[in-house]
Amino acid sequence: MSTLIGLLLLVVYGGGIWKFWNGFEQTNFSRNFQNRLVLSIFWPVLLIGNKSYRKNFTKALKGSRR
Repeated sequence: MSTLIGLLLLVVYGGGIWKFWNGFEQTNFSRNFQNRLVLSIFWPVLLIGNKSYRKNFTKALKGSRR
């Protein structure tokens, strides 16, 4: 059961990275690779702790629907 939960968390984490990466151009963040990489990897922590990031994350998710 714990393996299933771990796999589910990994899928959610990877999905968040994928959606943010693809919608990054819709955000107000600087358009450089390092910024994109760091903000994509740390999305769960930033989503919880930063209101501005939450708004930009939402923009990225809406912008990735093509």
